[in-house]
Amino acid sequence: MKKYQHPTPDQITLTGILHALSDPVRLNYVQCLAAKMCEAPCGAIPTPVAKSTMSHHLRVLREAGIVRIRTEGTQSLTSLRLDELEAKFPGVLQAVLKAAEEEQSLVDN
Repeated sequence: MKKYQHPTPDQITLTGILHALSDPVRLNYVQCLAAKMCEAPCGAIPTPVAKSTMSHHLRVLREAGIVRIRTEGTQSLTSLRLDELEAKFPGVLQAVLKAAEEEQSLVDN
C-alpha cells in the first residue's frame, strides 16, 4: 500500500497553490473534485492526458497542498483540502474556481 506525503498547512504557500492551478489539466481536475464535493478515485475524473502524465499532475496538486490522496485497498482516493486551504488563504480557491468557470462560459458562448 502506497503512503503519500502531504504538506502540513504551514508548508502550503500561495505561490505553490497558484502555480499548481496554472495548468489547465490540473485546474479542470480540481474543478471536477470541487463539483463532486467528495472523495473520488484518481481515475474517476476524465482527463485528456495519459495516466503517467496525470500521475505527475496529481503529484503537483498534492505537493502544493490542494489535494489529499489516501490509499484504500488498491484504490487511491483524492479529495480537496478545502477546510485547510480556506483557513490559510480565505476565498482564494473559490475565487480561482469561479474565475475559471466564468472564463469557460465565455469560451462556450
